[in-house]
Amino acid sequence: MSSAFDKLARPVQKWVRSKGWRELRQIQADSVHVVMDGNADLIVSASTAGGKTEAAFLPLISQVLDDPSERDGFDLVYIGPLKALITDQAMRLEDICREAGLPVHPWHGDVSGSVKARALKAPRGVLLITPESLEALFVRRGGGIPRLFGATRAVVIDELHSVLDSERGVQMRSLLTRLEIAVKRPIRRVGLSATLGDMNMASAYLRPDNAEAVQLIEAKGGEAELLLQLRGYVSGDEDGDAPSATDAVSEHLFRQLRGSDNLVFAGARQWVEIYADRLRNLCEKAHLPQEFYPHHASLAREHRDFVEKRLKDANLPTTAVCTSTLELGIDIGDVACVAQVGAPFSVAALRQRLGRSGRREGQPAILRQYAVEARLDSESSFVDQLRLGLIRAIAMIELLLEGWCEPPRPEALHLSTLVHQILSVIAERGGAQANRLYRVLCQEGPFRQVDTGLFLDVLRAMGRPEAELIEQSSDGLLLLGAAGERIVEHYSFYAVFKTPEEFRLVADGKELGTLPIDNILTPGMLLIFSGRRWVVQEIHDLEKVVLVKPATAGAPPLFGGDPGMIHDRVIEKMFDILEGDFEPSYMDQAALRLLDEARANYARQGFAVTSFVELGGGACILATRCGTVKTTTLAMALGASGFQITQHDGFLLVETGGADRTLEQELSAMANAEPPDLFAHSPNLIFEKYHAYLTPELLRRDALSMRVDRGCLQKLCAGLLGRT
Repeated sequence: MSSAFDKLARPVQKWVRSKGWRELRQIQADSVHVVMDGNADLIVSASTAGGKTEAAFLPLISQVLDDPSERDGFDLVYIGPLKALITDQAMRLEDICREAGLPVHPWHGDVSGSVKARALKAPRGVLLITPESLEALFVRRGGGIPRLFGATRAVVIDELHSVLDSERGVQMRSLLTRLEIAVKRPIRRVGLSATLGDMNMASAYLRPDNAEAVQLIEAKGGEAELLLQLRGYVSGDEDGDAPSATDAVSEHLFRQLRGSDNLVFAGARQWVEIYADRLRNLCEKAHLPQEFYPHHASLAREHRDFVEKRLKDANLPTTAVCTSTLELGIDIGDVACVAQVGAPFSVAALRQRLGRSGRREGQPAILRQYAVEARLDSESSFVDQLRLGLIRAIAMIELLLEGWCEPPRPEALHLSTLVHQILSVIAERGGAQANRLYRVLCQEGPFRQVDTGLFLDVLRAMGRPEAELIEQSSDGLLLLGAAGERIVEHYSFYAVFKTPEEFRLVADGKELGTLPIDNILTPGMLLIFSGRRWVVQEIHDLEKVVLVKPATAGAPPLFGGDPGMIHDRVIEKMFDILEGDFEPSYMDQAALRLLDEARANYARQGFAVTSFVELGGGACILATRCGTVKTTTLAMALGASGFQITQHDGFLLVETGGADRTLEQELSAMANAEPPDLFAHSPNLIFEKYHAYLTPELLRRDALSMRVDRGCLQKLCAGLLGRT
């Protein structure tokens, strides 16, 4: 304590004493030594309320005070993903900096123009900003970036684990590179992260060219308390006056959540509305004030603002029943509990959602997970028999407890985000040469997988008459085109991510409803919607329409799989659970009974000894034991050969359809390296914000870099056939 404390500047030492601290935490002492004794980038990893902010800023502020910069500009920059976090951190840092006389400038969409103007006029001290607001500074004040950040000695990135492989994370890496290019020197990078199983990926994100030099300071023990429960329910099992599973879940949520601020992630928008309606009715029956409200992208902006403001008001208990909209960077303050109805699709998403709870020191993070499974009968699908929704929920929780999280995909091209950054750099500088764009974004920035040929193809796609994003002057300078100017001038440009969109399902000219689709579909694939099975006929990406027709008879499963990319490790954990015998202590008795049922059915169907189970009538089940990318690739290959495919977590239901060969013959051909054209049936490939401006060939290349694994087919098919 004494040696670390002695290195701090006097005003910072005085602040520490004023808090009555008997000693610095170990991660804080370690951070002081790393920051004060060198220039290394570092990651400070600890649980919520683990002292990460002080670990970074106590020594950084001390450096600013002991060795003031002769340049103009903000001394330190904090980048936070949430406006709520920036507001909280600004109050904490103002307390530390008051004695030191350093100004603290929070900067996001809700900060007044006069506050921002004062910061721009005399930039110094600490700037706290969102990635979107930093993007806006580059676009609107590109020429002033060197002056605003000339003195910056460190950038602190909060919630590093939440952005590792997202579009927003790639955007932030690009902004950091552009910032260093603007000031013509490296700037120390400090990441604040929740605990992860493998921090190497975080180091590679923080400093791609020198990841091995990034210092890691990780808290040992002292984890914030995590309270969680997984409850099981059976749909269609009601008898007489017994409540339905939906009503039972709603009543439990009502009893446990009312009187506090909470988030309930209920999946698709229709379920958000159903649960919000049930909870609203329970308030009315109990003659209590309304405190449960839906929140999703289809609702009016005024309604969403109303819900978000209520969540921030400590005097108005509010629970938002939501889709993934509140998983993004929206300011809602702290919540007491996070509830998840149905299985999440990634550990990262579950971690991000849970991170909304227990932010205050001394408060536990609370997760209430609800698994609703189907009542089984003689017609039940194998998906329901195996309780795949419950099994995925358990797998996600177990991996969360292990500290595992989906790793970044270093081979991903991120072409949609590249389009965004090309527009941003051109806007920043009023025009740019192609070679400079390539150097800034690809050679030095995050788009390292993009070679010069591919980069030129992207520029040509952006300059097509139907795109009009960019145009070229007679001297070769790239400028914003008519459409590019409209896009960049709109406030929505600064966010690289988009709110998840849903496709309209249409059968025989009649709209069935909307369905979120975050994975590749091809004609011939089977969908489960509104209690029925449908065959995909056509997909219209730009119009967000999927044309379907009724599929052959057969009871569809209750759990059809959520949108999202399920990692191989999650599927591996699901099979470990099905083949194991452990009983998690966080599961209630109903959930444990469902788990026993799943394991018994898994063994009875023979999946423990084979991956190929015949159902009769030309149908069979393939246990791929792989995540979404590899399973989807196999589904695309079989669909291109005329089979009808229904995709599930780690499984494919395969029906003969119009195939010329048997399934075994088709798998054998692919095992012998004879894959069909995966894109022959024109699958949907537009998923991200700027995908619509790319050519079909570029969309295919982007998909092959992150959503399709053509190279896996030979080994996967050989394994399914039992070949070594």
